[in-house]
Amino acid sequence: MFPVFSFLLAQLILAAPTCSRVTPPLKPNALSHSSNGTSTASWYAGWHSSDFTLQDVSWSKYSSVIYAFAVPTPVANIIGFQNDSDKALLPQFVQTAHANNVHALLSIGGWTGSRYFSSAVATDANRTAFAQAVMKLVSTYNLDGIEFDWEYPNRQGIGCNTISTNDSANFLSFLQTLRSQDGARDMIVSAAVSVKPFVGSDGNPMTDVSEFAKVLNYIEVMNYDVWGPWSDSVGPNAPLDDSCAPSSDQEGSAISAVKAWSTAGFPANQIILGVASYGHSFHVSNDSASQQPAGDKWDDTAAGVDECGNPKVTGGIFDFWGLIDSGFLTTNGTAASGVDYTFDNCSQTPFVYNPKSQVMVSYDDATSFAAKGEYIRDAGLAGFAMWEAGSDSDDILLDAIRDRCRLL
Repeated sequence: MFPVFSFLLAQLILAAPTCSRVTPPLKPNALSHSSNGTSTASWYAGWHSSDFTLQDVSWSKYSSVIYAFAVPTPVANIIGFQNDSDKALLPQFVQTAHANNVHALLSIGGWTGSRYFSSAVATDANRTAFAQAVMKLVSTYNLDGIEFDWEYPNRQGIGCNTISTNDSANFLSFLQTLRSQDGARDMIVSAAVSVKPFVGSDGNPMTDVSEFAKVLNYIEVMNYDVWGPWSDSVGPNAPLDDSCAPSSDQEGSAISAVKAWSTAGFPANQIILGVASYGHSFHVSNDSASQQPAGDKWDDTAAGVDECGNPKVTGGIFDFWGLIDSGFLTTNGTAASGVDYTFDNCSQTPFVYNPKSQVMVSYDDATSFAAKGEYIRDAGLAGFAMWEAGSDSDDILLDAIRDRCRLL
């Protein structure tokens, strides 16, 4: 028996009306939340642009696309970019998005780019300087909005982030300062967040985040990386549900995340569900000393050091197209011959296992994306955002969730 996440949940009924793309006018009123449209979004990773170009994006299927990443620096009024090429590529990204009547947003932060968020919002002077720097980016690049991907306020992410017990309160003050800037009220401002609300000064998830909802159009709940090679056993990367799991295995899910955020005062119709077009690999055998299986060609390799100076390790990430390239899946996204396929009815996510290589991957397929789309529709969420646009294959995942995501 593999130690696979396998809890009991009735199969979701997958008959639902078609979800059409809703394109709001550019530069919407930032505090106006439509009740009859769906946000269909994705992130565009600039560092993958040589393999997945701007012309490869299915622009007609999105209402917004978010460029990743700009990064805070030790100086609050200076915002840098993750790569030198971003300064040249970002204007092309915005121009292409607008030509397709799609909102162009820029994400600030990310897993490797959150080291200096805490200091950037720590004082009134820094908050003002940081807000002005953000608005300069918006003006310079003709952006429709900004997404803040702080991983995480008052909680360590990569391992060397600056942290303060006042992070969440300071972040709110910063967002309020940002909204007071000229032109800021009419732009989209969102935040990519964990499956649990922001951590308060007491070290626990906040029980009241309603003030954030007044200054953010949306939050994108990053419902992925819930289980991975760091976990004690194999589990789902992006579970839809975990309520039927033993309490010790309830690491988080879309349903529990939405419940936590909405209970804390963030309205469901301002919550975007982050969905993953990639999965994590696990070595499944009796050899406890086995190494982390490598993923596809976009995976991190065990070479050099990370932003904190620690040795890099193999990531074990398979993009959806990578599962096809690596022989786990056929070109239509189904399990290849000789590969075992399991669909866990509790998490509503699949697993594939290659007995020869002894590699198992927890990932999402068209069935699990359709289930998430139906949940988004039925729960009255604002929509979905997929990490990342370039990880799909022939829009198999994107089409599946769009078919079920309509908000009524």
